[in-house]
Order: sequence, then C-alpha cells, then structure tokens
Amino acid sequence: MSQLNPQQRVAVVTLDCPLLVLAGAGSGKTRVITEKIAHLIQQGTPARHIAAVTFTNKAAREMKSRVGKLVDDRNIRGLTVSTFHALGLEIVRQEHGALGFKKAISIFDEHDRLLLVKELIKHGSSDWDIDQAEQYAAQISRWKNLFLTPERVRADGRGTESAAQLYAEFIRHMKSYNAVDFDDLILLPVLLFQENEDLLEKWRHKIRYLLVDEYQDTNLTQYQMVKLLAGKLGRFTVVGDDDQSIYSWRGAQPENLAQLQRDFPRLKVIKLEQNYRSTGRILKVANKLIANNPHVFEKRLWSAFGPGDPLRVLHHKDDIAEARQIASDLIHHKFRHATRFQDYAILYRSNHQSRLFEKALREAGIPYFISGGMSFFGYSEIKDIMAYLRLMVNPDDDAAFLRIVNVPRREIGPTTLEKLGAYANRRHISLFAACHEFGLQQLLPEAGLHRLRHFCDRINDVADRAARGDTFAVIDDFINAIGYDHWLRETAASEEAAKRKMGQVRELLDWLKRIATAEGTQEKSLAEVVARVMLLDVLDRSQEENAGDRVNLMTLHAAKGLEFPYVYLVGMEENLLPHETSIEDNTVEEERRLAYVGITRAQRLLTLSYCIHRKRHGEMVDRQPSRFLDELPEEELEWPARKALDPEVKKERGQASLAHLRSLLNRP
Repeated sequence: MSQLNPQQRVAVVTLDCPLLVLAGAGSGKTRVITEKIAHLIQQGTPARHIAAVTFTNKAAREMKSRVGKLVDDRNIRGLTVSTFHALGLEIVRQEHGALGFKKAISIFDEHDRLLLVKELIKHGSSDWDIDQAEQYAAQISRWKNLFLTPERVRADGRGTESAAQLYAEFIRHMKSYNAVDFDDLILLPVLLFQENEDLLEKWRHKIRYLLVDEYQDTNLTQYQMVKLLAGKLGRFTVVGDDDQSIYSWRGAQPENLAQLQRDFPRLKVIKLEQNYRSTGRILKVANKLIANNPHVFEKRLWSAFGPGDPLRVLHHKDDIAEARQIASDLIHHKFRHATRFQDYAILYRSNHQSRLFEKALREAGIPYFISGGMSFFGYSEIKDIMAYLRLMVNPDDDAAFLRIVNVPRREIGPTTLEKLGAYANRRHISLFAACHEFGLQQLLPEAGLHRLRHFCDRINDVADRAARGDTFAVIDDFINAIGYDHWLRETAASEEAAKRKMGQVRELLDWLKRIATAEGTQEKSLAEVVARVMLLDVLDRSQEENAGDRVNLMTLHAAKGLEFPYVYLVGMEENLLPHETSIEDNTVEEERRLAYVGITRAQRLLTLSYCIHRKRHGEMVDRQPSRFLDELPEEELEWPARKALDPEVKKERGQASLAHLRSLLNRP
C-alpha cells in the first residue's frame, strides 16, 4: 500500500463503518477496490466471504486479475468477483426451489422477451396493441429496474391497468417456461430476501463484506440488493462518481449516492480527487464544465502531470468536411509526433455519426476499429445452436423452440405453430409440453402432429444421451445428423460464407467444451454451461478483442472507463451534444456528464469539433455550437481557425500526407 496516496490508503483500511468512495475520473478506483480485497484477506476475512460486483465482465476479469497479483492463489480461493447479474444468477440458481423454479433455468435476452410479449398480445386482451410491443417490453424492463411488481404498478398508479395486466401475464408465462430475463436476476433475489429472512441471513453469512464498483450506475433494484446484503452493520464499500452517471435511460440512479447517507447514518465519505490520467488543462476544462451541474458531493480533480497543451476547437463547414479534416489532422499529428494509430480515439454522441468518419478514414488509408460491432453471439448460426442447447436443458423455453423448430426445414408451417401456440396458451404449458398432449390431436392434422412430436422426441433423445455420455461428442453428432451444414449452404450467400458460418459453430462447441472442463476436474453440466454463456451474451454485446494498431471509433457511452493519449470529441453542437431529446425532456445535466466523460478520456491532447451545417434526413441544416463550449474556460482553448496557418505548418501537413501516401504504396 506504500504506493497509494493518503486518501486511497484511508479508503483501503477503513473497515469499521459503511464507506462511500467518491472516485473522480482517472483517480485509481479499481486499485482501491483490489487493494481493499487484499487488505480484507490479510485482516482475516476469508476470500470466500468477500464479494466484489461491477457492471461488465471485462471489468470483473480485470479486477480479479489485479487481486491475483496481490494475494497468493491459496488465499484467494472462493473469492467472488463478478457482475451484479452474475451474482444474481448464482442466487437464483442456488435458491431456485424457494423461487418456485425447476433447476434448469433459461435466461431470456431482449429478443426472447419481445417475442413473448408479442405472443401474449396476439392471444390476449384486445386492449393490447401489437404495434406497441417494443414499448411494452421496454416498460416491463423499466418497472423491474424500479423495483415495481405488477401489484405495485397497480397500487402506485404507475401505468394503465391494461399494461399492468400484460406485465402480470408476462411474469406468469416466464415462470411456466422456467425462464428469467436479465432484469429478473436482480429483482427475484431482492423479492426472495424480503420475504425469506432465513435465506437472507444465509447469504449475509456467505457475503460478509461487499464491494461495489461504478456505484453511480446502480438502479433502484440493485440498490435494494446492496442494502439487503449489507444489513444494518453496513459492511460494504461502494465506489462511484456522480459526475459520470450517464445511464439513466437504462435505470441508473445517481440519487443512490445520496440515499446511502439516509439509510446508513454511519456512512463515511472519502473523495479521490488526484487524477493519474490527464494533464492539468484537460482537468481544468472538465471541472469548469461539470460545475454547471448541481452536486450532493463537491469534488475537484487535479493532476501532477503539469498543464499540458491547450484544448483545440475546430469548426467545419459541414459534416463531410469535419470527417475529412479530422482524418487529415490525425495523419499530420501522427507524422509530427511519431505516434501509433491506436493512440487516437474519435468519440461521438450517436452511432450514425461514425459513417462519414469511416468513409474518410478508409479514403485516407487509416486503419480503424469501431467498438460495438456485432457480437459473436449475434450471428444467426450461433443463435441457432444456442437455441438447440437451451431447449435440451430446458424444454419449456418457448423462445428457443420457436427459433429452431424449422431450422433446418421440417415442413412445420406457421398455421401448425399458431394452433400449437393457442393450445399451449389455453393450457398454460410450454409449446414443447403441448406437443405430446392428447388434446392437440383434435386440432392438428396427423402429418403436422407427427413432425412436431418427432422433433421433440429427437431433442429429448439427444439431451438424454448428452447427459449420460460424452456431452459434446453427442451434440456434434446431432448437428451433423440434422444436416445443419447443408442448411447453411442452402441459406448462405455463398459457399465461402457457409464454410465461415460452420467454422463459427465449431468454434462455439470447442469453447463450450473448454468452459465445461475449466476451473478444476469436476465437469460442469450442459445446463450450467448454457446459463453461463447466455449471461455472457447478454452482458457482452460488443466484441472484446484486441483492435491492434487502429484508430478507435466509439460512442461516448462506449468510451466510459477507457483512456487514450489523443481524443477527438466531435459533433459538439446543439441538438447533438446535448441531444435534442434531452433538451426537450429537460435532462441536459446527463448530457453534460456525457461530455465530461468524453473530455476526461483524453490523456495528453483533446480536440473538440463542430459543424456549421450538417445533413439531417437528407437535407443540409444550420447548426449552432454546443452550449457546453460556452461553459469551458476560454483561456484554456485554442481556436486554430481564428489565426492564419503558419507556412511551416502548411509545409509540414503536406509532408505528412505525402509520407502517409508513400507508406500505403509501400505496403506488401
């Protein structure tokens, strides 16, 4: 701990009271958490009784890796370092009986949830509008994050009776499918702990000290989980920054920081204000901007790195010129300072802004990587195989059933499926269970019924053989037997595409096998492996791959937690940053926090950019500079357009372009 600053050290050694660590951007919050875990273990708390939770698998892996460097393997056994939802999944799996579930629980993603909502609307009340299905699904998610059950929704008047009824039906059907969605992984443990004191005490005994990262991103239900697990003694440390709370659209409540003081009067607050990332000028600008927001806790970032270069503000005639000029500026800066492409990031408010930058970078021969591309789990062939596996471990998983009942084709038509769905809905059973009911014979022709039952029998057979034998050899044989590779050749755009897709299927199966046999000699069941992978799918929608030496393109939301030597923050215009929706909804404070996050990603140089005109819905419209530019300290900004370009700089820019062109021509 000798390398910690005084505030960090106090945060690590404070164990006798609940603790809130207000950690500014770049102030070493992950280090505080990992050092505190090591300190807890050294002070006699067994690792198996410590849990640290955060919001992404990547952050959890990094945290666990850092703890592993501080504590030897023997003393770290049993430590829980996971996402909120992974901890929730562990509770749900262990307490499935008390929650009224069978053992093999399926996890529904957003697509599955929407599919179920649409099915309920089709077969339910005439008050439900199929065109509003996405809004209904989103509302159900919001209610769960606000810790509102259907009964509470009705009692509090939070929604219409019709919407509350759909919510109740949704919950009932999820239970019959033995499935939970992402939000349930937090809501169900909280409801269970509120109703069952013995189980709550069991988990409090298991988790004797709780650490929470990115606390400002917790929603109301997550806060309830923290509060329940911590108990009256408040054996916890939460680390967060209200100035970086940018996820209200998915339920995050920075008010949870203030709520801690009300619920835990003994709460101690420690501020981490020394920034180890950025220069003084960058931090001065960030402090000045965020000071325009109201604060429960005041803090001011500072740096020992010296002032650094002034921030540059570029303006352009339109968005095409913005993209081209920034590409040119980037080449010039790289040539002048002998940097790497991966040192640069172009950050923007909305995904659609990336298109022109991609084009400009391609035309300039600049390699780039867009964070948030399609996930491995997003490919149709991966979804197909995962649906088969989901159905094998949980035959009540209707979303999985509907995805692969005709993949490959089995001549089971939509009319057959509609009748099957109506029958299952009346009987309150799953589609799979309905296939073997005697009553279905009265509704379906013999051929259609035979195909459905043959499909179900085959799933049962392979699930049984997989449970008794070499699980993945059985699954591999099954995929070959149903002719999935032939199906890919039929449906893919080319033979090459079909081969690539089948290669991804093989990669998936190899990976699942590694998960099953990892972490010791006890092989995990197929149900455990599928649950883990489904959770990874939901949490990691973007690829976490090494982008190599490429310029980083990403939204401001995606940039949170990252840092780059040189940052271009583009589109600093009214109705873009701040976004027009936030202006209409009077939520500009969150947009200011988003701009603050963008500014504090930069280590050495920050360039802000805006356009005078921008194409919108096919028409060129006038733009106004963002109000946030007016809130920055003028003395720390440099406006290159306001002074004539030095002849030497002009010459240098020309040399940079020629040098870059030569490097492209000389590539093998």
